[in-house]
Amino acid sequence: MSPAVPRKAQRNDAPPADLPTELVQARRFGKARSAQSTAILEDYVELIADLLAGTGEARPTDIARRLGVSHATAIKTISRLKKAGLATSRPYRGVFLTEQGQALAERSHARHRLVVDLLRAVGVPPEAAEADAEGMEHHCSETTLKAFAQFLRS
Repeated sequence: MSPAVPRKAQRNDAPPADLPTELVQARRFGKARSAQSTAILEDYVELIADLLAGTGEARPTDIARRLGVSHATAIKTISRLKKAGLATSRPYRGVFLTEQGQALAERSHARHRLVVDLLRAVGVPPEAAEADAEGMEHHCSETTLKAFAQFLRS
């Protein structure tokens, strides 16, 4: 018996019914890439705001330890924050947020709390909700966040 030879697949230029159009899919992936690039900066400003509120200072060493990154990585990202106008630093005094950085930290913190509250409302344990919200909060659109808030109010 000769082995079965698969028939040559027919070319079909139409995408499967459940596949979005190229433009829609490209827009979705673009949104995800954009969220990834800003997520780090948002995490940093949120942590800096928390450190400043809690201890009065945000030193690069403390930032690196709390984010689980090297000191060099923290310094590099703090430089990005400064270039973006989100933070300033003073020798021997640590890192401070500009008004723009503080506003971003407040928005990031509110988004984080909203995602945690939604996850908790659907039964996710507290520690898992906090951990999962760290990734999700950066990828939710304003439309989705408004829907989360509406759901929690009902």
